[in-house]
Amino acid sequence: MNFPILSTLIFLPLLSSVFIFLSKDKTSNSIYISLFSSIATFLLSLFLWHSLDVNSAEFQFVEEKSWINNYIKFKLGVDGISILFIVLTTFITPICIISCINSVKTRVKEFLIAILILETFMIGVFCSLDLVIFYLFFEAGLIPMFLIIGVWGGPRRVYSAFKFFLFTLLGSVLMLVAIIVIYWLTGTTDITEIYEIKIPKEYQNILWLAFLSSFAVKMPMWPVHTWLPDAHVEAPTAGSVILAAILLKMAGYGFLRFSIPMFPIASEFFTPLIYSLSIIAIIYTSLVALMQEDMKKLIAYSSVAHMGYVTLGIFTLTKQGIEGSIYQMISHGLISAALFLCVGVVYDRLHSRMISSYGGLVSYLPKYSFLFILFALAALGLPGTSGFLGEFLVLTGAFQKSYLAAMLATFGVILGAAYMLWLTKRVIFGTTNNVEIENLRDVNKSEIIMLATLAFFIVFFGFYPFPLMETFSVSVNSLIDNYQIALISN
Repeated sequence: MNFPILSTLIFLPLLSSVFIFLSKDKTSNSIYISLFSSIATFLLSLFLWHSLDVNSAEFQFVEEKSWINNYIKFKLGVDGISILFIVLTTFITPICIISCINSVKTRVKEFLIAILILETFMIGVFCSLDLVIFYLFFEAGLIPMFLIIGVWGGPRRVYSAFKFFLFTLLGSVLMLVAIIVIYWLTGTTDITEIYEIKIPKEYQNILWLAFLSSFAVKMPMWPVHTWLPDAHVEAPTAGSVILAAILLKMAGYGFLRFSIPMFPIASEFFTPLIYSLSIIAIIYTSLVALMQEDMKKLIAYSSVAHMGYVTLGIFTLTKQGIEGSIYQMISHGLISAALFLCVGVVYDRLHSRMISSYGGLVSYLPKYSFLFILFALAALGLPGTSGFLGEFLVLTGAFQKSYLAAMLATFGVILGAAYMLWLTKRVIFGTTNNVEIENLRDVNKSEIIMLATLAFFIVFFGFYPFPLMETFSVSVNSLIDNYQIALISN
């Protein structure tokens, strides 16, 4: 294919944001333009997915242009792993745009521009086949997210925005230094060339830790997770959805694309460290979630726990573990987006996120209550929802490598069920203590479109995971094979 489909996919939202910026300041026009653009981008990503040869582990649709005097190449490409994250990004963005109809009341035009620019950077992360290009897209996403939290967030939005920005930026500085060292060692920043050249083993540990400093914050892993609950609480609904559904997945993707294939010896050496941090994240943040009175904070801490399963599965370096981690990331992207949207629905009506402000919603908002229960059950990993298969595969992979880690992670599943059922009981089935609840209206047309769409895919992929599994299976096999060959050769 000669058509630059990846470049089009990346820069279409950016072009749309420029068009919105130059257009007359009408909120409705901006919403229609951004919605049309995001849907077009989503359809283009579906075409890309359909056109991908899932039987090949090679990067496909490769685009390559010399940049900065041939020192750096603007190189793009996708495989069975990255394509799913691209589709997830393009799927979630239109939902975020629809959500802002009810939740964003001021500077709507600027908010939509920020969302579209952020979409460009997120797609760019998953398409990049050059370390410098990856880093630029990876860090550039901080700017629109910083503005989304800092301008349209809650009362403590400035504090949360700066905390988010500084945490993630400081973590990434070491990754930038590591990229410079890799260029010094190999003479290139092309990812595919680095795979072939192989990093000298005496440098792998320190470089692996440098990449970890960035990915651990972005994931986020314990103990550098504290920025996430603050960011979620203060961010507008659309910001929370993007943060949970997409931005957290960049780190997991980074482990799969960089840490393991480029530093296989270091990955083997630091596996016990990742196991330990993952287990602590799963158990500790689940216990903290049980103590929360703010719905957004509870879901934020649950996200940290779920990302603990992702890192645990990735570093089992087994087929089941890695496939489970990828599936868990895609599934969590759908489920966390749905839960934050549910919080946003009632927050727009009652202007409170506190669990104590609600209770007995099932009597007054039956449609909303049904969807909320479904998403809560999916979050705790109920069979028949997408949340089950990812955790099951991760635990299966973990049992192959460490009985202790697997057993402790399984305990985290029980804790996850505890805090999600506790939340559901108090919000949906609890006693109504607030008279204002009696006057609340059920979900409107735009809200039902968003929530029902997410519910459909959560249930669909719960019963029929084949489209996702088929897409990344060959790429995962290739990743594991190359990893094992690298260990043997060294």
